[in-house]
Amino acid sequence: MVADTSREERAVSVVLAAFRGVEAFREAALRSLGQRVGKRARFTALTEIVFEDDSHPRKKGKGGGNDRPDGLLVLDTTRQEWTALLEGKIGNDVVSEDQLKRYVADAKARGVNAVITITNQFVARPDHHPVKLSKRDAKGVELYHWSWMYLLTEATLLLEEEAVGSADQRFLLEEVVRYLRHDTSGVTGFRSMNPEWKDLVTQVRDRVTLSKNAEEVRNTVSAWHQEQRDLGLILSRKVGRSVRLKLPREHRKNADKRLEDDADVLVREHRLTCTFDVPDAASDIEVAADIARRSIFATMRLDAPRDKKSTKARVNWLLRQLKDAEADGIQVRALRRGRGQHLKASLAELREDPRHLEDPERSSPPSAFEVFYSLDLAGKFTGNRVFIDRLEEAVPHFYEQVGQRLRAWVAPPPQIQSRDTAEADGEFGDDEQAGRSWAGD
Repeated sequence: MVADTSREERAVSVVLAAFRGVEAFREAALRSLGQRVGKRARFTALTEIVFEDDSHPRKKGKGGGNDRPDGLLVLDTTRQEWTALLEGKIGNDVVSEDQLKRYVADAKARGVNAVITITNQFVARPDHHPVKLSKRDAKGVELYHWSWMYLLTEATLLLEEEAVGSADQRFLLEEVVRYLRHDTSGVTGFRSMNPEWKDLVTQVRDRVTLSKNAEEVRNTVSAWHQEQRDLGLILSRKVGRSVRLKLPREHRKNADKRLEDDADVLVREHRLTCTFDVPDAASDIEVAADIARRSIFATMRLDAPRDKKSTKARVNWLLRQLKDAEADGIQVRALRRGRGQHLKASLAELREDPRHLEDPERSSPPSAFEVFYSLDLAGKFTGNRVFIDRLEEAVPHFYEQVGQRLRAWVAPPPQIQSRDTAEADGEFGDDEQAGRSWAGD
C-alpha cells in the first residue's frame, strides 16, 4: 500500500508535468482561474519548492507548521508575471484552515499572487474555496481550488474533443488520464453525504422544524454543493462535452450567499435542487432530492408545438421523440396557462392513449410539457452512500433515455404564396398594386 504522502507527491508531479507539456491542458486550467495564456506567454511549473530565505527545508506532514507547498506556478505574459503556490492532498486528506493561513502568509511575504489547493473536495467554481478564511486573513492573495476529478474531467474532454495540439502532447495527456483514473491514485468522486444526513431525513419525516443555521442543515447543503459539482463532471465525461452547473449571478459571486439561500430552501421546502446546462440539449436538466417524499427527480421542460392544435397531436409529437425510451419511471406533465390543474401521466399510459393529458374542464391544449424521471428510494434514502450512488445512476439514466432524445420545437419557415392567393387575400398595398400596374405598362 502506497502512503498518502507518496501518492500526493506523485499526483501533483503528474499534473504539473502535464501543465508544462500540454498547452491545451494548462490553458484550460488557468482559464478557470481567470488567467489567459497568450501565444508569447511563458509558463513554468516547479515541484517541492524551497524558498531561498528559508532557514531550513520544511518537511511535509499532516498538520503542524512543518508543511511546504507542493508546487509553484509562474505565468509570464511579458506584460506581467502571475504566480501561485500549489498544495495538493490525496484520498481523504484536506487542507486545514491553519495550514491554508500559513500558505497565504507565505504568499504575502514573497509577493506571490495566489494559493491553489487540489483535493478530492468539490466546489461549484474554483474561486469558491472549501476552506473559509476571514477577509482579513485572505486579503491580498487570490484563493482557488481544483478537485482532482475536475482536472481529470478537463483532460478527458480535451482528448475527446481532439483539442490537443500534437501526438506527443496527446500521448502525455492520455497517460495523465490513465494515472488519475487508476484505483491506487487516490483520486475519488464525492462518495457520501455528511454524517448528519440520516438524522436530518428523519427529522423531516417526523415533521421537526428545521433551522437554517443548524449544523446539520448547513453541512447537508455543503455536501449537496459538492455532489452537484461531481454530478456535473460525471455528466461531462459521459456526454463528452462540458456540462455546466447553472447558478444565479449572485451565487456565482458569493458562495456564502449560495449556502444561506439553499439552506433556506431546504428548511422551507425540504428539497435540495440544482440545474445543469447540457450543450445543445433541448432544455436544462433540473435535479431535485425531495426529502419529504424520499425521492429523486430529474426534469426537462419543452414548449409544445404551436402548429399542432389538439392535445392529442401535441402529445403524439412528444411521444414520437421518446418512442425508443425505457418507460419505467418516466412521466409527463402537461402545462396549461392559467390556474388549472396540470395533468400528468406515465409514459407507458400515454403510449396506450395520448388522451390521458386531455383536460375535461378546459379545451385548450397544453402550452408546454415537463418530462421527468422519479425514483422512490423509500428507506434507502437515508443511506449516506446509497443516496449518492442512486442519484449518480438516476440522472445519467434520465439523460440517456430522455434528454438526448428530446428536440425543442421550432416553428416551420413561412411558405411562398402564389400570386393569385396573395392578391385574393389583399396582402398587397395600394403602392404595390400601383407599382405592378406601372411595371405592366
